[in-house]
Amino acid sequence: MASFLDRAFVPDLYFDTIYEITPALLKREGINALVLDIDNTLVTYDDPDPTPPVLRWAEEMRAAGISLAFVSNNSSRERVERFNRPFGFFATAKSGKPGTKYVKKAIAFMGASPETTCVVGDQVFTDIFVGKRMGTHSILVKPIKDKTTLFFRFKRKLEKPVLRRYARINGGKNGEN
Repeated sequence: MASFLDRAFVPDLYFDTIYEITPALLKREGINALVLDIDNTLVTYDDPDPTPPVLRWAEEMRAAGISLAFVSNNSSRERVERFNRPFGFFATAKSGKPGTKYVKKAIAFMGASPETTCVVGDQVFTDIFVGKRMGTHSILVKPIKDKTTLFFRFKRKLEKPVLRRYARINGGKNGEN
């Protein structure tokens, strides 16, 4: 029987970057929709616009029939809207993750179900936890450029036991086994 830690916080998969998440992998897992965090998952906090690699990756997903949405805890609606401008996906700021309200809205907007959706992000206690609460798949990616504030250092320290548990469950491997 899985522990509370496993059920609530251990991601299904863990990758170094989003670029390891491929349409083939998602199709194998039965996933046709992604709810994506933006900051430190797709770009750094300093990047107001999607980078060319992010644009190519998102287009590859779209071409494969994978729906995408952005659900961010960023407090700037303007930042999230600007980032979403080239895409036109469902996008929201101030989402309150791990609250489920906007993840539910994103899934409904994409015409998906929790069972065929995956939440992707860089934080265990927001992104992965909301995915687990919703009954979606969950993928954790390493932060691109982590903030060095005391709060973020503390939060990353609290994530270490979860990452160790993921490694034990998966034989020390990240990503696909």
